[in-house]
Amino acid sequence: MATTTLEGTARALVSPGKGILAADESHATIGRRFEPLGIANNEENRRRYRQMLLATKGIGEYISGVILFDETIRQAADDGRSFVKVLVDESIIPGIKVDRGTKPLAGSPGDQVTEGLGGLRERLAEYKQLGARFAKWRAVIAIGDDGRTPTPLGLEANASALARYAALCQEAEIVPIVEPEVLIDGGHSIERCFEVTEATLHTVFHALWEHKILLEGMLLKPSMVLPGASAPKAPVEAVAQATVRCLRRTVPAAVPGIVFLSGGQSDELATAHLNAMNRLPEPAPWPLSFSFARALQAAPLAAWRGDATRVEDGQSEFRHRARCNSAARAGAYTAELERSAR
Repeated sequence: MATTTLEGTARALVSPGKGILAADESHATIGRRFEPLGIANNEENRRRYRQMLLATKGIGEYISGVILFDETIRQAADDGRSFVKVLVDESIIPGIKVDRGTKPLAGSPGDQVTEGLGGLRERLAEYKQLGARFAKWRAVIAIGDDGRTPTPLGLEANASALARYAALCQEAEIVPIVEPEVLIDGGHSIERCFEVTEATLHTVFHALWEHKILLEGMLLKPSMVLPGASAPKAPVEAVAQATVRCLRRTVPAAVPGIVFLSGGQSDELATAHLNAMNRLPEPAPWPLSFSFARALQAAPLAAWRGDATRVEDGQSEFRHRARCNSAARAGAYTAELERSAR
């Protein structure tokens, strides 16, 4: 294992003022986003959409890395450059999603487990040849209204899969992003989310320790500590305080950085929460950054709408959202910046 390579890539992904674009939606997921806008979900439209984002000029000022989907890492821009080359030319690190989605966990109703470990070693070798320097695996943790979900079995199954994935990544000299997402679906309180997130992260880091993961050569992509989507909203400052307190209890300081997922939040709210965390009086032991999908893409997609004449509109919105989240990394995001000209 080339520890210097892993550590260097992990640190670069959380460089000051930068974060990660998650552009790794499956065909089904991107189809759900295209449908309301009347965009046909075919390979060419997916390519054109990803090109609109990835070819945005100057985006390397705010974006350190991009998580690609299997289809996207094999595609090219109109000028003939592979999308990997487009990113590298902007000093952006290419990454790849390697999990194959979630399925119900046998013997544990209510829990899900992520699949995709079969053949992963060989797929990682191919992705490295294609230019990927980091990877992502998403586990899904649902909070049941019955108070019993997630079960210990569900937490352990997902933690074990995350750890096995991370070990294979580091063997291939690819930085693993470990993503245990606690879903916001339901009516649970922020306190219940805190309990589940704390239990999840304790279980995950114990599994990472058991699998001898180099903590300095990985990144954590957690959800924020939030009340359920159907519960009353919590103040921004309360979410920031609860999230950082939970992370302090569970995440070793050796981890080079934390890159939050937006998890169904609106783009502005996700940015506000990240900003509030970075404005807390006591500095966190790790850089607090972003690895957003919808919170970076919703506005650009709505501006583009599949129309070739609106590419610059989409890119302007993408640049604006990236700039706002870059500011949030330093606790410098403001209402004035949000309203500023695109």
